[in-house]
Amino acid sequence: TRWTFTDHLYTALVGAGFCTFRDNEEIGRGEEIELEIKKSIPRSRSSVVVFSENYASSRWCLDELVMIMERRRTSKHMVLPVFYHVDPKDVRHQTGSFGEALAGLEERFKAGKRGLQEEWMKRRKGWTEALKEAADLAGMENQADGYEAKFIQDIVQVLQGKVSRTHVNIPGYLIGIDNKVNSISSWLHNGPSDVGIMSIWGIGGVGKTTISKLVFNLNLGSFDAGSFLSDFAQTFKESHGVLRLQKQLVSEILVGKKRKIRSVDEGMREIRKTMSGKRVLLVLDDVEENNQVDAILGMQNWFCPGSKIIITTRNQQFIKAHRADKIHMVEVDTLPRTPSLKLFCWHAFGEEDPPDIYTDLTSRVVALCGGLPLALRILGLSLSGQSVDVWESTLEMLKTIPDSDIQKKLEISYNSLKNDLDKNLFLDIACFFVGKDKDLMVTILNECGFYPVRGIENLKVRGLLSVDYSNKLSMHRLIQQMGREIIRQKAPSKPWKHSRLWRHEDSLDVLKGNTGTRAIQGLKLYNWNEGELKTSAFTEMSELRLLLINYVKLTGDYKRFPKKLRWLCWRGCPLEFIPTDFHLERLVVIDMRNSNLTRFWNGTKVLGFLKILDLSYSPHLTGTPDFSILPNLERLILKECSNLVEVHESIGDLETSLVSLNLRGCKRLRKLPRTIGRLKFLETLIISGCSSLDQLPEEMRMMESLREFLADGIDLG
Repeated sequence: TRWTFTDHLYTALVGAGFCTFRDNEEIGRGEEIELEIKKSIPRSRSSVVVFSENYASSRWCLDELVMIMERRRTSKHMVLPVFYHVDPKDVRHQTGSFGEALAGLEERFKAGKRGLQEEWMKRRKGWTEALKEAADLAGMENQADGYEAKFIQDIVQVLQGKVSRTHVNIPGYLIGIDNKVNSISSWLHNGPSDVGIMSIWGIGGVGKTTISKLVFNLNLGSFDAGSFLSDFAQTFKESHGVLRLQKQLVSEILVGKKRKIRSVDEGMREIRKTMSGKRVLLVLDDVEENNQVDAILGMQNWFCPGSKIIITTRNQQFIKAHRADKIHMVEVDTLPRTPSLKLFCWHAFGEEDPPDIYTDLTSRVVALCGGLPLALRILGLSLSGQSVDVWESTLEMLKTIPDSDIQKKLEISYNSLKNDLDKNLFLDIACFFVGKDKDLMVTILNECGFYPVRGIENLKVRGLLSVDYSNKLSMHRLIQQMGREIIRQKAPSKPWKHSRLWRHEDSLDVLKGNTGTRAIQGLKLYNWNEGELKTSAFTEMSELRLLLINYVKLTGDYKRFPKKLRWLCWRGCPLEFIPTDFHLERLVVIDMRNSNLTRFWNGTKVLGFLKILDLSYSPHLTGTPDFSILPNLERLILKECSNLVEVHESIGDLETSLVSLNLRGCKRLRKLPRTIGRLKFLETLIISGCSSLDQLPEEMRMMESLREFLADGIDLG
């Protein structure tokens, strides 16, 4: 299976962020490959063993399996057996075609080593034990009629659940980029000995990000540290975006450790300190403007010699204007016809060639994609399993779209969604949830009636959405822009008629001009500190579900504030308490981190829908709410509330709902209520850094579901 299934699986694993080793023909047989294998297995955390019909005919494969299973017995090495067109029972008992292959090996062995019957029996015993042990493990079995592409995706998904990684995710099937990847990798190792900068440029959707991610995954192990900053330009332009990029860079260089960074200047100092003495691989994905390039060049002197910086961009002109002699330029072209066909077919049919009935249709669709990998992938996924009539209709639509208009081509996939719930889910994610935790989105939009668990799968199979290894929602920037453009097109110059407002300028115009309407379902406005906005500006937004107004000041009463809110994200809220006329009854998630709250709410109405409450980093908060009005609360997050002194004893009322309680860094908290022992479904309790706690209630022994308890930094005697 070396150049077929195993080759595709290897590419998918590398693309998913796994640092992957396989025995390679280029290494050569004999002692050299055995030495490489012996080195690689102890350094690995997991092994994928692909059993095929001819597996047992290879002494090298069987010897390698013995090493792998020995490693599993003596460490936490995870082994995933994959049965590729072979029955696990035949592997376990060495019967069928699998047994025939082993018998053939025996004949060759004895013919080559006459009189060594004893050695054969000894080796055979080790092989059969390893085969039986591996076949007894929970593994993956390919069905005879199953799509190979789907099987590979399933294997990657299983591994993602078992092995933690620090690499980045990319699509599972890659073609036509090997030469480019090898060339860039060669530059990383053989390029300038000082700090080298490379620019990978090309049109949108051509594969710049995919190439840079694959290069990052393949070469990270050759550097002391690395960081991949996605959507650099977009984040750079957002309020506090530079600070977020700095925090991510420092965290990734320190491999997950975080540093408190309160300002950009402080971030600059921390980066310089973090980089000291380390050869770093840094990728800045999607750089757009001159000031961003200036910022990159300004950091060059902070890096240790041998470090490399890769930037991707659609605009080569401003790169050339910045000391082009110091920046190595690499252009990414569109795919030629043959790899375009294979890429499209892989996503449409799960294999590299189309069924006969679709051969002509495939050729015509591919021709209209212009060699753009993103268009080939998305259209292939949207046409997968569709009838000939649907293909013909799609072709007619493609013919009306200019070659250069990739967003219109991507929109065909959106239009193929079969119901409005999935379309609305996609638009909500494109405007407000990219980069957010999947579970957070599911919690919120489930109460909006969108059935998000099912909807996520519908979007994923069309390539419109992915979920990364850290459970964050991810979307190609062009797909996100396509979704936002669908909203904007309905009234290009009239934002008050848009269903969702995500642009700072549009949200501000509507609120300052008091032009809100019931059409608006979601609104985002961050960091506007030039005055106060009136609560009356929201009066006509009766259908508003999602409101994100971080570090915004509102004045006025809340009697006529929207009553259908499901998500309120108001970080930096200036209020000392939430007014009793604020309609919180339908809210599912309240995020008021960094607020001025001294208490949460004095109201008596039951907030029956509220599931997540986050008041972290609120320095004036002294106590928690009365939990009897929050009967369905699942997650309570109060990190670093430095003046919190008590947790209300009514927390025991949440015995069947609360699953996570985070009190990290609440330094003045002196005790936990005894009623905490009633929380029979609590899975996570974090009290690390609660330095004033000197004892824990005995009743905590009754918390039968507790799986994660963190209490570092506490002296309990």
